[in-house]
Amino acid sequence: MAPLDPLADLRKKIDSVDDEILKLLNERAKLALEVAKSKRASGEATCFYRPDREASVLRRIDEQNQGPLDNDAVLLIFRELMSACLALEKPLTVAFLGPEGTFTQQAARKHFGHGIETLSLASIDEVFREVESQSAQFGVVPVENSTEGVITHTLDSFLTSSLLICGEVNLRIHHNLLSGETSMSGIREIISHQQSFAQCRRWLDRFLPDVKRTSVNSNAEAARRVESLPHSAAIASELAAKLYHLNIIERNIEDEPDNTTRFLVIGNVCAERTGMDKTSLVVSTGNQAGALHAMLAPFSAHGVSMTKIESRPSRQGMWSYVFFIDIEGHQSDPDVTRALQDLKQKASMLKVLGSYPKALH
Repeated sequence: MAPLDPLADLRKKIDSVDDEILKLLNERAKLALEVAKSKRASGEATCFYRPDREASVLRRIDEQNQGPLDNDAVLLIFRELMSACLALEKPLTVAFLGPEGTFTQQAARKHFGHGIETLSLASIDEVFREVESQSAQFGVVPVENSTEGVITHTLDSFLTSSLLICGEVNLRIHHNLLSGETSMSGIREIISHQQSFAQCRRWLDRFLPDVKRTSVNSNAEAARRVESLPHSAAIASELAAKLYHLNIIERNIEDEPDNTTRFLVIGNVCAERTGMDKTSLVVSTGNQAGALHAMLAPFSAHGVSMTKIESRPSRQGMWSYVFFIDIEGHQSDPDVTRALQDLKQKASMLKVLGSYPKALH
C-alpha cells in the first residue's frame, strides 16, 4: 500500500472546504433574493441598500473573527460578498469625484465593494447634483484630510443640498510620483491636486524644488494628462498608474506616514441607529458675546461628546459664519435628542446633516 501524501491529503481537504464555501455563498445569495422579493412586496423598491444593516453585519464579523485571517482581510471578503448579493437584488449606482483612478473612487469601492456601478464626475458639485436628481443612489465625496484639514467645497455644498450623510470611509492615502519618464531627471512639470501638493510639500521641496507645479481638479486627472505630456509627472495612486500606463518613479512620497482622508457617503437614505454612530449638523448663531459657548452648552449638559467643529462663511453677510459639528451618537438616542432640542432653542439655524454608522477600520 502506497504511503499517504500529506500534501495531497491537505489539498483534498481544502477542495472539500471550497465546495462547502461555494454552496454557502450561493445559499446566502438566494436569501438575498428572497429579501429583495419581500421588500418589493412591501413597496420598498427604490433602494435596497441599508447603511445601518451593512455596518452592523460587518461590525459583528469584526468582533467574532478569531483568525488566523486578520480582521481587514475578513471584512474585505464579507464586504465584497454583500456587494455581490446586493447587485443581485438591485445594482447601485454610486457617483464619485473622477476621473477613473481617484482616491474617491477607491473610497467608494472600499465602502460599497465592487458590485456597484460607479459614475465618474468632474466636481463635487456634480456629485451632489447627480444624487439629488436620483441619477445615482449615492455619492462619495472627500471631506477632510489628517494632514491638510477640511475640504471646504464639500462642507459648503451641504448648505444648499437636501442630501443626507449616510456613512463615512477612512482611507489611508499613499501618493506616488508617476510619469512616462523613467527617472526624475527628465521631469520638468508636476501636475496634481492642490491637496496632494500640500501633503507632499517637504518631499517635493527636497527632491524636485525647481520643477513647475500645476494644480488640477483631481490626481487621476493629473495622471490622465501626464499620459500624453512628455517630461511631466503626476502625484497619484498606484491604480492611476495602471489605468494611464505610467511608471511609478517614487512610491509613498507623502510627508506624513499616517496620511488619511475621510470621505462621506451622501444620499437620500436615513440610516437607523446601530449603537456606534455619529451625527453631523450645521448651526449658526447671532454675533454676540458668548453665543458660541451657549450654543455648545447643550452637548455638555446632556453628556454628548463633540468630536469636531469647523467654521465656514455663511454667505449670508460679511463676517457671518456657520459651524459644522460632529457629535457621538445617533439623533434618535435620548441624550442626543434632548441636546438637539435645547440647541434648537439657542441657534438661529440648525440643520441635521445625518446620523450614520462610524467608519470601521
